Amino acid sequence: MYIDTHVHLNADQYDEDIKEVIDRALKAKVEHMVVVGFDRKTIKRAISLAEQYEFIYAVVGWHPVDAIDCTDEDLLWIEELAAHPKVVAIGETGLDYHWDKSPHDVQQELFRKQIRLAQKVDLPIVIHNRDATEDVVRILQEEHAEKTGGVMHCYGGSVETAQICIDLNFMISLGGPVTFKNAKKPKEVATEIPLDYLMIETDAPYLAPHPHRGKRNEPALVVLVAEEIARLKNITVEEVAKATTDNAMKFYGIPV
Repeated sequence: MYIDTHVHLNADQYDEDIKEVIDRALKAKVEHMVVVGFDRKTIKRAISLAEQYEFIYAVVGWHPVDAIDCTDEDLLWIEELAAHPKVVAIGETGLDYHWDKSPHDVQQELFRKQIRLAQKVDLPIVIHNRDATEDVVRILQEEHAEKTGGVMHCYGGSVETAQICIDLNFMISLGGPVTFKNAKKPKEVATEIPLDYLMIETDAPYLAPHPHRGKRNEPALVVLVAEEIARLKNITVEEVAKATTDNAMKFYGIPV
């Protein structure tokens, strides 16, 4: 059994065939999926999918790229949604210095607000980090994010930074990039970080694993992520599936 811990089934890319995508996931033994919302439209869709399918759960938050668009009313709405029985975390939040839509200071302030919101509603946080590792780690430390813990989604950093995050009560989630031939850091993390701290994801429809790189990703392909971790650790894929599923169910508080 597998769980895709971070997927965007709420994306427009699935408008035509969402049921088929979900059916393929279930046939691949991906028995739970966590759909992540990051703005008004995608949050509404995530909640709708979670209400429609018993094996789908939702994460609600505001993406750093769009931080400049987030209002106090949006944050209040997210806080209210946190009480929904199928909402299991706050996010994805964090920092993204690759795109320049939202100034760094605006992103940082919204990041801090969502960490505090997560602490208020007692849910873990899902972290998006792109080209901003130093500031992400600093803010997590300053805001005592270890109180709720969280996950570094689609982690692409070093083993050393992963260990700092683990010490902050965070899980490390690996996605499609770990299967890329030139992905040195994710492969090192998969090799060195103990299974107890690992989860797997697709971030679909993005970041499809090899040999589907460049195509639309989907939850069924999370199995390829597990297979690559098993190869790197020289253990069975069944061991990876069991450990990462157990970790994710516990992390998100999903009943077994």
